[in-house]
Amino acid sequence: MVYDKLCELLADQLGIDPADISPKTHIIHDLGADSLDVVEMVTTLEDEFNIVFLDEEVRERLTVGEIVAYIESKL
Repeated sequence: MVYDKLCELLADQLGIDPADISPKTHIIHDLGADSLDVVEMVTTLEDEFNIVFLDEEVRERLTVGEIVAYIESKL
């Protein structure tokens, strides 16, 4: 569920096909997201899942799989 929702949100935000996203996909290197995209993604995820990301937690988790694991640990 979290994985599918994250893929949907990323695809919508970045204008890409969700099929191009896998757990190993790196948000910046593979999807071309910039720092503003990451901030927007974090804000969207915080709202969607009712959690809070700390700045250092975002920098440490930049693959889809790492973000999913983090969100699941907070739910």
